[in-house]
Amino acid sequence: MLSVPCVLICLNIIFLSLAGALFFPRIVVGFSVLISSLLFYAVQEYGVIFDRSMIQNIVETNSGEAASYLSMSFFLFFVLLGLFPIFAIFNQDVKEAFTKRVFKLVKINMAAALFIFLIGSLMYKDYAAIGRNNHNLVKYIIPFAFYDSGYKYLRDTYFYPPLPYRILDRHPHFERKQRSNPATLVVVVGETARADRFSINGYTQPTTTRLSQMGAVSFANVTSCGTATAVSVPCMFSRLSRENYDSRIASSQDNVLDIIHRAGASVTWIDNNSSCKGVCARIQTIDYDPKRSESLCDGDYCYDEILIEELAKQLRAEASRNRVIVLHMIGSHGPTYYLRYPAEFKKFTPDCARSDIQNCALNELNNTYDNTIVYTDYVLAEIITLLKRIPDASMLYVSDHGESLGEKGLFLHGFPYHFAPTEQTHVPMVYWDSKLNQADYRQCVTGQLNKAYSQDNVFDTLLGLARVNSTTYQPLQDVFQPCRS
Repeated sequence: MLSVPCVLICLNIIFLSLAGALFFPRIVVGFSVLISSLLFYAVQEYGVIFDRSMIQNIVETNSGEAASYLSMSFFLFFVLLGLFPIFAIFNQDVKEAFTKRVFKLVKINMAAALFIFLIGSLMYKDYAAIGRNNHNLVKYIIPFAFYDSGYKYLRDTYFYPPLPYRILDRHPHFERKQRSNPATLVVVVGETARADRFSINGYTQPTTTRLSQMGAVSFANVTSCGTATAVSVPCMFSRLSRENYDSRIASSQDNVLDIIHRAGASVTWIDNNSSCKGVCARIQTIDYDPKRSESLCDGDYCYDEILIEELAKQLRAEASRNRVIVLHMIGSHGPTYYLRYPAEFKKFTPDCARSDIQNCALNELNNTYDNTIVYTDYVLAEIITLLKRIPDASMLYVSDHGESLGEKGLFLHGFPYHFAPTEQTHVPMVYWDSKLNQADYRQCVTGQLNKAYSQDNVFDTLLGLARVNSTTYQPLQDVFQPCRS
């Protein structure tokens, strides 16, 4: 344990002295200290790990989301561990001859390299054993893990040549069976909701009483494709599975909404989150606008009730063909959970009305988060109320990922999937359909509720619910295929 900080200090000496070389050492060291102070705050306070997907989240975060992380503890970290050291660095006045500076540079790097070599020689077995069994440890080495992930994101996003667009099915079509009314499918993409906080799944707090009253059913054993929106949302609509998901491939080929649209359905994406992450690039889109309602928006965010208003407008238009409407919620987006629900939905108190959630009592934090689920329950129930007035309508709700609320010392989400806690990967999936009034159909669906599913099932399930025949359809992946007859 004593050797680890010594090795890291030597690595910093080598990296910073060589990167700064002889001419810009203050700028290089100052930048590293500044970045490190921000990263250390995120790691220390929230348990965040900066892998490639987290870099993507940072790049795609809007100003409202970024502002929600600002707090007094953040500014204290930034001033004490960022600005003060930078002030000290830039007030150093070192004037030496060029040759002397070169000699010192070589000498200090040789000393650092020699020390690392000695530690490696004497303790190789210990380092090798710990490294093999704890691959995630290297992601905590600040700021180098951040630089490595940032390089990979820039390389994959901006320097690789774009892939040619791939059409997965040129001739999808609706099923042959004639129906008297066009079908209406509403897909609700949740945000940061945990399955274990839905009382319809057995949670002790009454968080989803309206959904139960509406006759909706919930799948209790569903896992996400990722632990962040930037991965989970495009992945769940993609033909790619979680194991082979690649953002470059997914963005350069059809997703399930493209196929449904090509079959002849009207497909609309309505956003109340930062963006659709490229999923809605080729369909009709009502973009996120935090200023579209004075009563429901504050200029940075809108309550999810705005989606009910937008949906009602869409449903008022008489449908001449099958239609799919996707609603992208702000849901339980943290850390400012208290901003996600109106005051009348503050059901559980005391709550945590602050952004530095790590400084809240755990019962306050849990109450605040549970209130966001209560509000989600209300919004989903109102959506079902609208759909009950329309023949042949259904709704499928799936959250993009979960959230850590202090378990194991972790907060928020975005951990690398292979060692992310279940709180970040166990997501709710709720279904309502006018056909659930039929006893045989409801009994069949109820028989599927406790089976293990994942967001890999979403692609085929949506094709089935939209009644689209496609060469991309895999019946065994469709959650409702056993009940369709």
